[in-house]
Amino acid sequence: MNSEARVWVDGALVRPDEASVAALDHGVTVGDGAFETCKVVDGTPFALTRHLMRLDRTMAGLGLPTADHARIREGIEAVCEAGEPIPFGRLRFTITGGVGPMGSDRANAPLTYIVTTGPIPRPAATGVLVTVPWTRNERAATAGLKTTSYADNVVALAYVKERGGDEAIFANTRGELCEGTGSNLFVVRDGVVLTPPLDSGCLAGITRELTIEWARGAGIEVREEALPLGVLDEVDEVFATSTTKDVLGIRRVDDREFAAPGPVTARVAQAFADASARGIDP
Repeated sequence: MNSEARVWVDGALVRPDEASVAALDHGVTVGDGAFETCKVVDGTPFALTRHLMRLDRTMAGLGLPTADHARIREGIEAVCEAGEPIPFGRLRFTITGGVGPMGSDRANAPLTYIVTTGPIPRPAATGVLVTVPWTRNERAATAGLKTTSYADNVVALAYVKERGGDEAIFANTRGELCEGTGSNLFVVRDGVVLTPPLDSGCLAGITRELTIEWARGAGIEVREEALPLGVLDEVDEVFATSTTKDVLGIRRVDDREFAAPGPVTARVAQAFADASARGIDP
């Protein structure tokens, strides 16, 4: 339990160890909910508007009512102002289907709103990826949605950590490069940046979206195209993007070593840093 975490549930600040969500909340019983994670910089969440828009897409995909953005912003303000501004951290808002039966059926219950924040260490300079033996199902009902059902990611990340890695590589059922547990994957081949398209089953990452937009704006060629998993044996550079790591150069994929960050990755990272410095809510 993180004693530095600040927690708000349905209108009230609560202690991190305080019982505050119903035992029969559908987010607890069956993982029926959506969430978003924002990087916090000097007490303010980054790219909040884009995260709220993606939350709407996940809620719609799950068949849940649209979440109340004003309610979420109330919780964000409460946790961000509950103490000194956090220099660098994570903010998460979770919306569940509310109290329901113990099975998969839903009740007509109000949504549950949870907002948490707390400091985290700044990311490492580079990372290590490990391919896991499980796949993403690009045809699943929840493909591309940021739901609270994260058991696959928990299992995969434990597998990766046991092998000295930082993040997983998932293929999809077609044998294509897909994503990590909490990041999107990019490769560089012959100076061109390549990344799996959204129909691969990967999450439409906010940092992915900004990276593509800002790299292209800096004159770097970026293509979204289906890539066989074996492309990792052929490319010149690999990097991952995520909310709290921005653009992370990868120094090793399984047994293959890379110079990290490579020259193209460094250009992409600089383009991201320059553009993100211009505003907290791009």
